[in-house]
Amino acid sequence: CCLSVPFIFLTVLLLVYLSGSTFGIKLTGNGYTDILIAINPEVPEDPVLITQIEEMFKEASRHLLNATKKHLYFKEVAILVPPNWNKGNYSKAKTEVYDKANIIIDEPNKLHGDQPYTLQYGECGSEGRYIHLTPDFMLNDDVSKYYGPRGKVFVHEWAHLRWGVFDEYNEEKPFYLSGSIIEATRCTINITGKYIHKRDQRDCTTDPVTGLYTEDCVFYPDKQQTTSASIMYNQGLSVKEFCTKETHNTEAPNIQNRLCGNRGVEEVITSLSVDAGVAVVPTPPSILPTFTVVQCRQRVVCLVLDVSGSMAGSRMLNLRQAATLFIQKIVEDQAYIGIVQFTATATIREPLTLIDGEASRDKLVGSLPLSAGGGTDICAGVKKDGAIGDAIILLTDGESSINCQKRVNESGATVHTITLGPKANIDVKELSDISGGKYHNAADGVDSNDLVDIFTSHTTSDGNLTKQTIQLESTGLNMIGWFNGSVSIDRTIGNKTSFLVIYERSPPDILVLSPFTRTYDTSHFKHDAPAKTLTLDIEGTAETGQWKYSLLNKESTAQSMSMTVTSRAVSDAIPPVMVKTHMSQQSSNGSKPMLVYAEVNQKGVPVILADVMATLKSDSGDQYQLQLLDNGAGADAFRNDGIYSSYFTELTTGKYSLKVKVHNNDGMARFSLRRHSGALYIPGYVVNGQVVMNPPKPPVSEDDLQADVGSFTRTVIGESFSVLLPPGVPPPNFPPNKITDLNAEIEEDKVLLTWTAPGEDMDQGTATAYEIRFSEDSDLLRSNFSTAHLVTYDLSPKKAGSPEKLSFTLFSIIKNGTTLFFAAKAEDKSFLKSETSNIIQVTKIVPKAPVPSPTDAPDTSGSGVNITAIVISVTTVTMVACLIASVTMCSIKSRRVNHA
Repeated sequence: CCLSVPFIFLTVLLLVYLSGSTFGIKLTGNGYTDILIAINPEVPEDPVLITQIEEMFKEASRHLLNATKKHLYFKEVAILVPPNWNKGNYSKAKTEVYDKANIIIDEPNKLHGDQPYTLQYGECGSEGRYIHLTPDFMLNDDVSKYYGPRGKVFVHEWAHLRWGVFDEYNEEKPFYLSGSIIEATRCTINITGKYIHKRDQRDCTTDPVTGLYTEDCVFYPDKQQTTSASIMYNQGLSVKEFCTKETHNTEAPNIQNRLCGNRGVEEVITSLSVDAGVAVVPTPPSILPTFTVVQCRQRVVCLVLDVSGSMAGSRMLNLRQAATLFIQKIVEDQAYIGIVQFTATATIREPLTLIDGEASRDKLVGSLPLSAGGGTDICAGVKKDGAIGDAIILLTDGESSINCQKRVNESGATVHTITLGPKANIDVKELSDISGGKYHNAADGVDSNDLVDIFTSHTTSDGNLTKQTIQLESTGLNMIGWFNGSVSIDRTIGNKTSFLVIYERSPPDILVLSPFTRTYDTSHFKHDAPAKTLTLDIEGTAETGQWKYSLLNKESTAQSMSMTVTSRAVSDAIPPVMVKTHMSQQSSNGSKPMLVYAEVNQKGVPVILADVMATLKSDSGDQYQLQLLDNGAGADAFRNDGIYSSYFTELTTGKYSLKVKVHNNDGMARFSLRRHSGALYIPGYVVNGQVVMNPPKPPVSEDDLQADVGSFTRTVIGESFSVLLPPGVPPPNFPPNKITDLNAEIEEDKVLLTWTAPGEDMDQGTATAYEIRFSEDSDLLRSNFSTAHLVTYDLSPKKAGSPEKLSFTLFSIIKNGTTLFFAAKAEDKSFLKSETSNIIQVTKIVPKAPVPSPTDAPDTSGSGVNITAIVISVTTVTMVACLIASVTMCSIKSRRVNHA
């Protein structure tokens, strides 16, 4: 967001004081503060919407207090309205920006409709990214009533966002067997209701093969319950608490049990979440939150650039190249840009200047510093009048101490810090931490292209995706001869497409070939000899398809070159495919592995089956490449949700950069129907003994989504991160990852266990062995795994991420209704074992033979033969059984195994 304009000078240059704490939601006493809710620019201006937001938070604060046993409530909330709202008298936004919002109000997307949901990346106990609400949910009671009271719905979503817990219902597995009793997937087990056919309200019938109710059966809960839990199952009931360790239903086949090791929500909050161990203080007399409504208009950015002696030579050139791209291609029209340089003192090179055409951009580029010399004092600008925006991009390669955080507590600026080279003081990152800015570390050299990537990432962040510059390609090489590559322009982008070539010494020959064979050569590029750049701007909308490029180094010795391709949305009506990436932690001491995430979607609709590669590079020159997967195993929590993940385990001390490239050159990528964690759409209630049905939830089919995404290319960077291992301690050795997708099928008399192979170190490499056990008591598998019956040994694990299959032939007679439980661990070469997997329930069902009607001819082929079935669900039940199993390992060429 921005400071009000027009203005030229302000008396402050740099830095923010925000009470010295990390930016984001805070828990002050019992009350949550610094909560930011942002409204998307597509939402029409409506003062009633702001009123409804405030009423929802007031109601939610009361519900939260009850749900947390009088411990927690909402204290301070900021509402960020979009820049195109002009009817209200809104305060000026400071550090509030759309991309940092905890709650987003936006128009419904094709996947979720008006369903409230929370974007979660997976780890139990880890904070989510944001809560998504729609204007209709907030304003239309006929929409919100299908989810329950808004305040209680918000508490349900807050639990996802803040504490990293998951839903206790399961629309894919609505029922399970608890012994011989069919139960609805819910928490607590004491939730009462009726099982009714949704079409004609008859009593439900049982599928003779599965032993469960048929697909058209629905559990309708009593609206008034005698039990007090749980909000994470159905927020529309009279329940008011979360499931505790004592009341949690460990049997239910829901995501909470699968990902949180069968722990209850309250147990996760108090032991695993960001609020675990927080001291409880007396609740104040009032728990009603206070609100501020703020707005940003034009973006105002000040470039604060280090020109000390160590920046001389290639570093100064790299700075000019990256800053030129930022000014010419990234910053949107009507933004304000200022430039300040500093050594031991600070100098204003250009005051805040309105971007209103090419002339203003050229003037700013001409004001970029040309030479370097002197010492480094990052805080020098605080002592001098200067120009400042709502955002500062601070670049330095120096080791100056940082002692000016509290100089300008009224500035309200967001500081984005860039450290260049291995000697830059990482303490400068603190300025970003306390102001909500980004931190990046850049390596030297043209071929790294780091500075260009960083400046490209500082695009507008008001929620309007069609205004953002999207980086498609970023690659560099120290080379002799030809340098060839390709980039795909998909149908969601194509406006303001630009090819930027940066070279080290002499300009190369260039060829760019469009999909329809139009050729652009060096003569079509604009050459900036002092900056050593060549730029090709494609007029109009770029052709859709694969563009090929070739660079020829005409020198006889190697020189570094790079190619950067950027574009924007093809129109305001078509949101582009976007990619975001980040690490699970911004710093690590090696005590636990880090996770790499990349989110690929088109306005909330996941893009799956893409090729996603992450490059992590340390300031010592070490480079690691990881393939990120969306397979629901290893680091990845949910299959086909558009969030690609991997563990990073090779931790050594240093600063690291993160870069992700996403391709769909083979055309395999598709949009997915997989929804994120969200509030349950309530099918109906039982009121005074009668079922009151709601209309069916609006379905989403493949026809509603354009199945073929088409070929596309994206390149993004995440914030840099650091690793600091204890002195003298060797790099950590991690066990295999927990198996979370253990599953089973049945073919005749064989039970087939399937899962995804873990690695030697989490999901990297190949594990050494598996240990699979079973028990008649699921609690035994969770609490004392090694004492359960051993099923297999001497199995040879496959490479991490590979599908595994195990076949059991049952010889002994198992009584009808018998339930057994299976779980697994993996072991590495250092004898480190993974956590116990999710627990699989196996129940034997022998359905009754069908009774022939009087008109049916007798069936002499064996009508009395029993049919055996095994029903699988990730649950826990207590039953007694005997099993004698012979185990064979099968190679997995299909999901089914051919019986002998």
